[in-house]
Amino acid sequence: MKEKDLLVQKIVEGLQEKKGKKIVVADMTEIDEAAFQYFIICEGNSSTHVNSIADAMIDYVRKEAETKPFAHDGFQNSQWIAIDYGNILVHVFQPEFRDFYKLEQLWADAKLTNIPDLD
Repeated sequence: MKEKDLLVQKIVEGLQEKKGKKIVVADMTEIDEAAFQYFIICEGNSSTHVNSIADAMIDYVRKEAETKPFAHDGFQNSQWIAIDYGNILVHVFQPEFRDFYKLEQLWADAKLTNIPDLD
């Protein structure tokens, strides 16, 4: 398994650990103008849930893939947290902000993989 694919897998597992919902992996490797190779998008029920999903995912990926994010933003209000892993950008939203920004539609030409919720 390629290092990049392993990192995507560990990010998804980390999001699932705190019950991240409606996880979508957008593979943008075939889109020349894309700034990232992957967007990984999920949502939580509240600002507290969004914050705990993002925090737990960062810790999980640090332990399981020995990788730290380059940067993150959005923990102040936890409406939308973005976590930068280089060629992979993770988005953890509250549902109303995810509906507003519609990242899946913005990158509709990417290969989208829906990950089933665990419960």
